[in-house]
Amino acid sequence: MLRTFETDRLILRERTLDDVELCMEMDREAEVVKYVPEIKTLVGNERKHREFIVKRTEAQYPAGMGYWMIESKDDQQQIIGWILLIPMDAVGPEIEIGWRLKPKYWGKGYATEAAKVILHYAFESLEIEEIVADINKMNKGSIRVAEKIGLEYKGLLETSAYIRYAIYRH
Repeated sequence: MLRTFETDRLILRERTLDDVELCMEMDREAEVVKYVPEIKTLVGNERKHREFIVKRTEAQYPAGMGYWMIESKDDQQQIIGWILLIPMDAVGPEIEIGWRLKPKYWGKGYATEAAKVILHYAFESLEIEEIVADINKMNKGSIRVAEKIGLEYKGLLETSAYIRYAIYRH
């Protein structure tokens, strides 16, 4: 069971199988998955898309890691997206942070607010030494979030459109 977090505007709670349809619905918005080609290919196949989300939701991650749904306190506790802290690509060894929000909530600081909470938790409670985020180099919004939460550019990943950002425990 993952810990629940609250900020002034958000509630971050563990993602469950009850959230699968919400995640699928969000992924159907072309802008949401524009820079996530592996998900774009799943969206047209309901069965495979659902299986992927269920597998990621049910996976056994190291203690304290997983997916959190982000709920807005301001918008009648609507689900506005999710955030993760898991081994990179669900296998590791690097620990990644990532987020996905509905477009309606972009540019309002929600991803930054949620990510700051998860980073603090990761460093202070889980004592993780390094956290990375691999971001498509065209995804300016996610790059801004990464920089706002203190991640630093580490370079272009080999044979990829992705760049790596990282932050180390102080």
